[in-house]
Amino acid sequence: MRLSTTALVLLIAAPLAAQHPTATAPPPPSIRGFARDQLATEMSLETKARAVPSADTLRALLRRLSAVPHEAGTERSHAVALQLLERFRAFGLNARIEQFEALMPRPVSRSLELVAPVRFVATLREPPVPGDSASGQPDQLPTFNAYSPDGDVTADLVYVNYGRPSDYHVLDSLGISVQGKIVIARYGGAWRGIKPKVAAEHGAIGCIIYSDPRDDGYWSDDTYPAGPMRPDEGVQRGSVLDMPIAAGDPLTPGWASVPGTRRLSIAEATTLPRIPVLPISYGDALPLLRQLRGPVAPEPWRGALPITYHVGPGPARVHLAVKFDWQSRPLYDVIATIPGSVSPEQWVVYGNHHDAWVNGAEDPLSGQIALNETARALGVLVRSGWRPLRTIVFAAWDGEEWGLLGSTEWAERHAAELRDRAVVYYNSDTNDPGWLEPGGSHSLEQFMREVARDVPDPKTGRSVLDAYLAHKRERRSPHDTTSDTTFVLAPLGSGSDYTPFLQHLAVPSINLGFGGAVHTGIYHSIYDNDPFYERYIDSTFTYGVALAQTMVTAMLRMANAPLLPFEFTTAARSYRRYATEIEQAADSNDTTKHVELSGVRNAIARLDSAAAAYDGVAAGLDTASGARIAKRRESFTLVNRVLAHVEQALADTAVGLPRRPWFTHLIYAPGAYTGYDVKTMPGIREAVEQRHADEAQAQAARVAAALDAYTRAVREATEDLRAALY
Repeated sequence: MRLSTTALVLLIAAPLAAQHPTATAPPPPSIRGFARDQLATEMSLETKARAVPSADTLRALLRRLSAVPHEAGTERSHAVALQLLERFRAFGLNARIEQFEALMPRPVSRSLELVAPVRFVATLREPPVPGDSASGQPDQLPTFNAYSPDGDVTADLVYVNYGRPSDYHVLDSLGISVQGKIVIARYGGAWRGIKPKVAAEHGAIGCIIYSDPRDDGYWSDDTYPAGPMRPDEGVQRGSVLDMPIAAGDPLTPGWASVPGTRRLSIAEATTLPRIPVLPISYGDALPLLRQLRGPVAPEPWRGALPITYHVGPGPARVHLAVKFDWQSRPLYDVIATIPGSVSPEQWVVYGNHHDAWVNGAEDPLSGQIALNETARALGVLVRSGWRPLRTIVFAAWDGEEWGLLGSTEWAERHAAELRDRAVVYYNSDTNDPGWLEPGGSHSLEQFMREVARDVPDPKTGRSVLDAYLAHKRERRSPHDTTSDTTFVLAPLGSGSDYTPFLQHLAVPSINLGFGGAVHTGIYHSIYDNDPFYERYIDSTFTYGVALAQTMVTAMLRMANAPLLPFEFTTAARSYRRYATEIEQAADSNDTTKHVELSGVRNAIARLDSAAAAYDGVAAGLDTASGARIAKRRESFTLVNRVLAHVEQALADTAVGLPRRPWFTHLIYAPGAYTGYDVKTMPGIREAVEQRHADEAQAQAARVAAALDAYTRAVREATEDLRAALY
């Protein structure tokens, strides 16, 4: 006989009450979106689900999925997708593979040599290391930068530090031009795709990117296998697609890349870089940098190689040649669903990619296995007879490493459905020991704070929230009174699969993972494999369990809440902070100091008032009953539909951001010259940074109008909720 959850709770509670007849159990903490009399049932469900994720299961799955290289566009990636499909179906979920295709050029030939003043030929190969059989596997993708154009160039070399726009300002001050030169930049400081982009804009004809040991090599710890840092011949692969312009297949920007669809020519594609690019190790970089002369590099530019860093140009002269096989190749997205029982038309979506540059134990499988355990936990509930209020969608994306390909093509294919149905998109990627590192839409900040409050931290035994706050306090200097030590969702830039959902479709989004306690140097190399992961990152897999428990809680609450748990006061406060930052930046120079943001500030004030009114009405849910909510189900469905679409008021789908219309969200976007890093209110902020006062003023008007539309949606939700509750 199977006891109901309620009966089981009563059987356990009765003897305890008899032993302590005068004791009164503390009421459960409130959960945004639920009535008080629904909390015990919801928390019991969450407790049961959080008990499912297992370190042993995570370990076995990581070993299985990372057993061989499985880069996108190959049958090996397809094999991983089929394994995930099989597991989702075994959990009792409806699962399928959706196939797309995208341009994915693979390397045919690569060469780099120093031709003057001495000769040196770069190895361009990562060697296996003793004791790590996975590092010597066949079929490893060679070291390259995806989407580099073909090229064969010879020129003097110039060292450009991290290759950011600010670094070129320093070169200008030194009287050094890169026109007609090949630049060498170190990884870090900005997303890798910015380096060839800025180099080309300054007239360079080629770009080399190397990993300096100060950033992820022997400067901070021993190198692999003696320690966790990048060895001297380790190389970071990675895409250099211009993703701040658009994510996804470069030949189908804005529409899904399915067989038979129209495609741009390679010459028409706006996100492909213009000059050849090649990543190298610091072992290969040292002979090149040693031959540079010219000015000694400024102190912040100096890495940890045993040389005096010079800028050049020359006398080091290099020959760089790369050639690629330019084909569109298949993508395999695995989609699994649990249909909703009451509001199946509303979707709660959670994704993590499955493709890797090589074996990908940390990136992405440390996150993918946690998603899989989240699905298994909810599958246990499904087999017990439970169904969510809303439909749950799990996604294992392909092609993320190349440019968010699988997630973007799926989002573009289902754009109309997602705008209509998606209430949230959750994303994870890599997952390491440390602390919760949350980011996302500010209207979900209070929701995520409550989730973190109710999940146990694997190290301290307290809550994930307590550990997060303690870490923030520890990091703050005793004399620092400005750092925020409260729980916050960081605004999202780019670099993972939330981008098409949040910044193209304006679906409210959250990116979650743990990290910060370990520092390694094997990112995008052959050494990112299971032996390394279990030795240096998370041998106990407790943080995989923690992420799965966090996601189980977040999924259940969003899928089960009678009232979608959005909150807008925090959003208004965050938007006000962004406006203040931009005003301060504008006031710092004569060109933009007259930019007027009063319209934005007034719109935020109106939003603040509307958010307070919504909070006041939503507080009535505490005194409502589950029975009344069920009776007024149609009214709550109307409220939830409005709430799910509030974020879309912040997007301009007709125009998008200046010079990059694929990005439609007017509050969050990756910086055009930062890549991964976010620019908030990007239209205004970047115009101010570039000293385009007229454009900044025009963008301020757009943001103010979007905030007013957002406020109107909040007011509509308030009135609809008042009618539902009273």
